[in-house]
Amino acid sequence: MPQTRFSIFSSCLLIICTCVVLVQSVPAADDKPQPDERLQKLLKRFPAADKNKDGILTREEAQAYRQQMQKRQNRSARTANAVKPTFADVKYGDHARNVLDFYQAKSDQPTPLVIYIHGGGFVGGNKRVNPGFLKQCLDAGISVAGIHYRFIDGKNVLLPEPQRDGARAVQFLRSKAKEWNIDPKRVACFGGSAGAGISMWIGFHDDLANPDSDDPVERESTRIQAIGTFGGQSTYDPIKIKALVGGRAWEHPSIFKAYGVTTAEEALHPTPEQQKRYDESSAITHLTKDDPPLYMVYSEADGPLPASARPGQGIHHPNFGRDLVKNMNELGIENVFIYTPEAKGRNPQREMLEFFQKQFAKVK
Repeated sequence: MPQTRFSIFSSCLLIICTCVVLVQSVPAADDKPQPDERLQKLLKRFPAADKNKDGILTREEAQAYRQQMQKRQNRSARTANAVKPTFADVKYGDHARNVLDFYQAKSDQPTPLVIYIHGGGFVGGNKRVNPGFLKQCLDAGISVAGIHYRFIDGKNVLLPEPQRDGARAVQFLRSKAKEWNIDPKRVACFGGSAGAGISMWIGFHDDLANPDSDDPVERESTRIQAIGTFGGQSTYDPIKIKALVGGRAWEHPSIFKAYGVTTAEEALHPTPEQQKRYDESSAITHLTKDDPPLYMVYSEADGPLPASARPGQGIHHPNFGRDLVKNMNELGIENVFIYTPEAKGRNPQREMLEFFQKQFAKVK
């Protein structure tokens, strides 16, 4: 499931380094670049590595691109080390993973808030915010929070408990509005994969505020003003995933673990109680016309999944986004769908921040 751009750099570097090593011993027959099958596969993922744009990725070009990405990663690492949370590992709930980091923007007026919710299949991930995006937000006068939430275990913690943790974090941060100089009317959530699903669930779900609670945090609203997602799943219902994406995406291990099922028979033939959990855990089942705008980004391969698809392959398929576009358009809810292979020259991360700012500006 998608990571932040910072961690994606590490994965990309590993792929590039591996491919470069594999072709180190391949001699050139002449001065003319010769296509290497492994490098050409790499070129499809990283077209910018082809410096002279001749359609052939050489070993030298791959090495240069690797060095360029390494420099960018080092810069990001330095930025990450430079920006420390104003408040770190603050408890927002009872569980050990109910903690968050808060980065306060400098402002004389209450600031908007963007909450980062990490991905990782509901079984992994970290609340560290992408350093570049964090800096952009702080420079724009927007405070930022990054949260942890409970991981599913197939027994005691199932969906939608991580979603409820995310909603509780929104309430907790609102309860700190005066103390932390937050504008509670201008809050957005974003994340990748599982974090995207949680962000949409918070945005689409009815308000979970309980005005009669003895807990002041529970009295706060869970409603937000904007949502941002990378590779988000509109549903965690395996039956609907199978129909929407095809292949074996619905067999992702986290889908089985999320509901405590062990077989395909159990997953595809749920009891009424299990179906109720599917519905409650899926963001799209809560979608209504009064829900906030959504900016969504997808990067996974498009089209039908191959017959040889692995279990879980396609779990970030752009069809999830297309389904959201269809349903949101029918309800008249503003949304933006970006498929990165077709978004040449665009910066979805920067655009997402601009999208949030646009939505914050509408709040009175």
